[in-house]
Amino acid sequence: MSRKHLYLTLFVIGAVVPYLSFVPWVMDHGLDISRMVEELFANRISAFFGLDVIVSAVVLWVFIALESPRVGVRHAWAPVVASLAIGVSAGLPLFLYLRESAIAPQAP
Repeated sequence: MSRKHLYLTLFVIGAVVPYLSFVPWVMDHGLDISRMVEELFANRISAFFGLDVIVSAVVLWVFIALESPRVGVRHAWAPVVASLAIGVSAGLPLFLYLRESAIAPQAP
């Protein structure tokens, strides 16, 4: 399996798995942002994981901003949107896929 296909597979997994928990929660509670934040920071261990993901997302955005122009990644906005809409689990592999596409384009 090529790196591109591996990153694309990881993107799909990173997009599907978080929604396996999120969609049922939304079905039960609706899109209640205040309740979501309250439950995310309900205790120290959940706050630990929530803050870790927030910091990881910021690090990913900085990496995208610095690396995209360097290697000529097109559509660098897409992993940022994926990380906001899904999470770092989708945004990072999507960026790595786009980066790999820019580094080693397929021959015609």
